[in-house]
Amino acid sequence: MIRIFKHYMPASLLVLGVVETAILFLSMYAGAAIRFWGQFPAAIHFGLVFPIYPKAIVFAAVMLGIMIGTGLYQREHQPQSWHYGRLGVSFFAGLAAMALIFYAVPQLFLGRGAFSIAYIVAFGGIALARLAYFNLTSDGASKRRVLVLGTGTRAAKIDALEKSANGRHGFHVVGYLALQVGHHFVPKDKILEEDMPLCTIAQKYEIDEIVVGVRDRRGGGLPINDVLACKLNGIDIIDLPSFFERETGYVQLQSMNPSWLIFSDGFDSGPLRDASKRLFDVVASVALLVVALPVMLITAFLVKLDSPGPILYRQQRVGLGNVPFDVLKFRSMRVDAEQDGKPRWASQRDDRVTRVGRMIRKLRIDELPQIFNVLKGEMSFVGPRPERPYFVEQLSQQIPFFMCRHNVKPGITGWAQIRCSYGASVEEAIEKLQYDLYYVKNHSLFLDLVVLFQTVQVILFGKGSR
Repeated sequence: MIRIFKHYMPASLLVLGVVETAILFLSMYAGAAIRFWGQFPAAIHFGLVFPIYPKAIVFAAVMLGIMIGTGLYQREHQPQSWHYGRLGVSFFAGLAAMALIFYAVPQLFLGRGAFSIAYIVAFGGIALARLAYFNLTSDGASKRRVLVLGTGTRAAKIDALEKSANGRHGFHVVGYLALQVGHHFVPKDKILEEDMPLCTIAQKYEIDEIVVGVRDRRGGGLPINDVLACKLNGIDIIDLPSFFERETGYVQLQSMNPSWLIFSDGFDSGPLRDASKRLFDVVASVALLVVALPVMLITAFLVKLDSPGPILYRQQRVGLGNVPFDVLKFRSMRVDAEQDGKPRWASQRDDRVTRVGRMIRKLRIDELPQIFNVLKGEMSFVGPRPERPYFVEQLSQQIPFFMCRHNVKPGITGWAQIRCSYGASVEEAIEKLQYDLYYVKNHSLFLDLVVLFQTVQVILFGKGSR
């Protein structure tokens, strides 16, 4: 894993992005070279090849943005067929986008013949790069060799994590070391029965990293001197919450404690950070408002036509510092949706949702009026989704650290929204909170841009909507 502006990214995925950027950029030169094969020296002389770098930069930027938006750079490992299917969607969308750019800025037009060749070269090159990526990331030789201290329920979470990705995580658990007598929750064949110093065990199994997976570290629960010796011998030592934060992109509640929150890095704030965040919010909101205004006008007309009641729906939510505010949405439910006065989570195929409401919720169009909440400063463009006071009171009593999510402004979209499904139960709220805490801890403009690009796939593929 590589940490960029406090956000963890798999090194292999970053390398893939660099390689594919180079392929996209060079494919424009390849298209021109093949098109002018017989007259290549003359083409160079008359400036027909090398001055195309602005066109190559635009093509690479457009295609990368679309590929990120369709989810081709996600941390989760998906089947190869999934990748190639979305790759086809990306290139189809890229062709339409480049056609519009060529029409708007004719100076960027390469020529039909040269661009067609470049387009084919780019698609073939990226398909081959993805194939090589799948083969290399499934090779255990390139993974970090991990030794886990502990065999309890906390350590078992690592075993479940390794199995969940079918071996495509960047680590391989060599074994677990039991530190205390008791029941083991990890596979027995993975428990190392070694009677030698920890540092010797680590050297014997060529360990790159040791994960401390025990909760009680006092009274001999953790061999501090042995762990220190491993650290001094160049072996990385990491605790369980930090390991999960790095490998999964969320803060695991089961392994977290207040001291880890206090002493770990993150949760940065300050005038410069607040000013840059506010500037990002205003620019992104105004840009979205300009683009989405026709859609909003059509939606307002359809909502009014579909069912009686107001077009916009105001609902009280909890914002920064636990301060309530009224969030704006296009009305997607009947006016009597909560006639008993008791708040309820939306469910799958909720009969309270109108016909138009079902469509705009699927496409997330119902959230667009929240642009005005952002411009008023009540919300941010990216942040945890605001919850209703009723649910905040309920969830804060059942879920530890729930109120920490109110240390930043709520957002129209967020890290939890692109990473997990709609939260409509306590269990799903816990899952979303883990991602929200990761965002609160590591939020930056870079992470905001990552969320912004990947929100596109949520809209395109209807992920998490109800």
